[in-house]
Amino acid sequence: MTILSSSELDGLKHAAAARAVEEVENGMVLGLGSGSTAEIAVQVLAERVAKGLRVQGIPTSAKTAALARRLGVPLTSFAEHHHIDLSIDGADQVERGTMNLIKGLGGDLLREKIVASVSDRMIVAVDETKLVDHLGGNRPLPVEVVSFGWQTVFDHLVAIGCVPRLRLAGDTPFLTDGGNYIVDCTIAEIPDPEMLDANISAIVGVIETGLFIALASKVMVGRPAGVEVIER
Repeated sequence: MTILSSSELDGLKHAAAARAVEEVENGMVLGLGSGSTAEIAVQVLAERVAKGLRVQGIPTSAKTAALARRLGVPLTSFAEHHHIDLSIDGADQVERGTMNLIKGLGGDLLREKIVASVSDRMIVAVDETKLVDHLGGNRPLPVEVVSFGWQTVFDHLVAIGCVPRLRLAGDTPFLTDGGNYIVDCTIAEIPDPEMLDANISAIVGVIETGLFIALASKVMVGRPAGVEVIER
């Protein structure tokens, strides 16, 4: 794979996000993801809203909500809608063949998974560097945990083969929008994501893992030659 500059990668992300937004139709309730690629999608969506597109979005983070409000994208909540027609988000890794994902390096994995789980379709927009043969390796697996007793969760993660590290914001623990901690787990390779997800989720104190299994409907991959669409 050719090494691309940061500006070239930004262009690929923009192309993938714009292609994802093409799937949006009038009247939809949308899940609005988090992270740099999802932010691009919100910006492109706002352009369509300004031209008359009627949609409502449920954001997965406070940052996404603020951006959507600033750009004029109407927002709603689960109090009004228990169902989402389409969610658009990025990913930290996409496994070829399965379309399983690792998400959460931005810290919003719980809310992102809630939104994805109640969406009819989830479209993931990435640049080509996010495609991998197997999850893990050079990307840690984020795990959201309660703050009380997080040290005990550490011990259990080590016991099942992870190398955990508490995520920090300066000198203090990073806090999610829900007020929880994130533990980033280094794993050489994840041959069985379903089993690992089940094993981590069974640890008392774990709220959610960054493994998104069988949730993506399509992946829009930004490549120099154009956007590749991968479908389940």
